[in-house]
Amino acid sequence: MGMGGTTLQTLKLASIPSFSSSRFVFKPLPKTLTFLAPSRRGRTQRPPFPLLARALSAAPAVQTASDETAVKPQWKAAIDFKWIRENKEAVALNIEKRNSNANLETVLQLYDKMTHLQKEVERLRGERNVVANKMKGKLEPAERQRLIEEGKNLKEGLVTLEEDLLKLTDELQQEAQCIPNMTHPDVPIGGEESSVIRKMVGSPRKFSFPVKDHLQLGKELDLLDFDAAAEVSGSKFYYLKNEAVMLEMGLINWTLSEVMKKGFTPLTTPEIVRSSVVEKCGFQPRGANTQVYSIEGSDQCLIGTAEIPVGGIHMDSIVAESLLPLKYVAFSHCFRTEAGAAGTATRGLYRVHQFSKVEMFVLCQSEESEFYHEELIKIEEDLFSSLGLHYKTLDMASVDLGAPAYRKFDVEAWMPGLERFGEISSASNCTDYQSRRLGIRYRPSEPSSTNSKKGKGSLPPPKFVHTLNATACAIPRMIVCLLENYQQEDGSVIIPEPLRPFMGGLQIIAPKSR
Repeated sequence: MGMGGTTLQTLKLASIPSFSSSRFVFKPLPKTLTFLAPSRRGRTQRPPFPLLARALSAAPAVQTASDETAVKPQWKAAIDFKWIRENKEAVALNIEKRNSNANLETVLQLYDKMTHLQKEVERLRGERNVVANKMKGKLEPAERQRLIEEGKNLKEGLVTLEEDLLKLTDELQQEAQCIPNMTHPDVPIGGEESSVIRKMVGSPRKFSFPVKDHLQLGKELDLLDFDAAAEVSGSKFYYLKNEAVMLEMGLINWTLSEVMKKGFTPLTTPEIVRSSVVEKCGFQPRGANTQVYSIEGSDQCLIGTAEIPVGGIHMDSIVAESLLPLKYVAFSHCFRTEAGAAGTATRGLYRVHQFSKVEMFVLCQSEESEFYHEELIKIEEDLFSSLGLHYKTLDMASVDLGAPAYRKFDVEAWMPGLERFGEISSASNCTDYQSRRLGIRYRPSEPSSTNSKKGKGSLPPPKFVHTLNATACAIPRMIVCLLENYQQEDGSVIIPEPLRPFMGGLQIIAPKSR
C-alpha cells in the first residue's frame, strides 16, 4: 500500500543463530511488527572505494526455485571441499567439539556425487563436440541424419544432467554451509562453564548504602521510560531521556575518537541489508528460532550488528595487498528479537530489541589475523579500564563460539545492581570463514614459495582475507555499568572523567528538583 512514496511492509521474524553469546536461548516474538520501507528506485551505484579492483565472486550464484520446506542457497560459498575430504577426521572432531548439527558424511557423499556427475557432463560435452565437428564435413544423407539424431540425444541427455548438477550443487552448498569454522588449538573444549579467564581487572566497588539497579536509578533520575515505549513499540523497547541521551552520545563520540587513534576508519552503515549478506556473514535469516527481523515481501533484513554491512563493503572484490589491513570502526543501530527468558538476568536495558553500538571490523592477510585479534581485545580492555570498570576477559569455549568464529574473547563487567557479571563485549577472529562466503580476496605482491601457480599473466593467485570483529561499545549495557557502578548515596551518578568533554563538561547526574 503506497503512502506518499513509501510502501507499508510487514516485519516478520526470521531465523538466525545468536549474534551474541550462544549461552542464551531465544524464542521468536509472538507479534508481527509493521515497518515503513522506502519504495525502491533504480539507481546506478558506484564501487565504494575506487582503489578496489572489482572482480567476479569466487563462486557465481545459482538460481533455484523456492522450496517451502528448505530454503536453498541463492549463492555459493567458496568452500574448499578437497581440504574437507582430505582432513575429514579433523573436521568431524571439530563439529563434535562445537556441538554442531552439521552432517559431514552427507557433505562428503554429495561432493563425491557432484564430482562424478561433473565428469559425466564433461564426457557428454566432449562427445557432442565430436559429433558437431563430424557434421562440418561432407557426409552421406543417411550418415548426416544419424549424426543429427545422435547430437539431439546427446543434447537432451546433457540438459538433464546439467539440471541434476545444479540441484546437486545447491544441495551440497546447503549442507556444507552448516559446517562451522575450524577451532583455534588453545580454545577450551566444552560449554560456557569451560571458558577460561584470560584477565581480571579491578575489584567490585564496596558500597556503604543500599545499591540500586539501573532501572530504579533511571526512574528516579528521569533517564529511562520503559512504560511509554511498551505502549508505543512493545516490551524490551525504551526511551532515553535527559542526561541519558547525552550519555549515549558521549559514549559514541568518545569511543569513535579513541578507536580512530588506532588507525580505524569511521563509518556509519546501512541498517537494512539483503538476506544473502546476512547469510554470507555466517548467520541464517530463515527458520524457527530467530534473532533477525526480516522485511516481508522483500529480500531484506534489519541488521543485528554492524559486522554485517561492514563485511559487505568489499564483497566480491580483490583488494590490493598494499591496502591491508583495512580497519573500520562503525556506528549503527542494531535490531534483535532477543526473546530471552524474563527475570532479573535480562531486565531493563540489559537485553533490548533496538540499541546503538560501535563495532570494530578488520580485514587482513591470513597470517596476521591472530595479531589483530590481540589488538582488538586490547583496545576493548583499554576502553573499559579507562572508564574504571571491574571486568574479566574470557577465552570462550568451543560450544560458545558460533559458526563463524575460529576464536572468541568475551568481556564481562561487574554490574552491582544486577549483582553479577554481564557480557559487554566480544572479539572474534573469523579467519576466512566469512570471506569465502562474501568473496573478499587480496592478491599477494609476490607468489607464495609453496605455490608457484600464477593467475592471469604473471600475477600470483588471489587469497582470501581474514576478517575479525569486536564490540567497542554496546551503549545500553555500558549505561547499565556506569549508572550502577557510579551511583552515590544521595541518588546521583558521577560521570567518568574521560566522558565529560563529550558531554558538555557534565560531571554528575543529579536528582531533579520537584
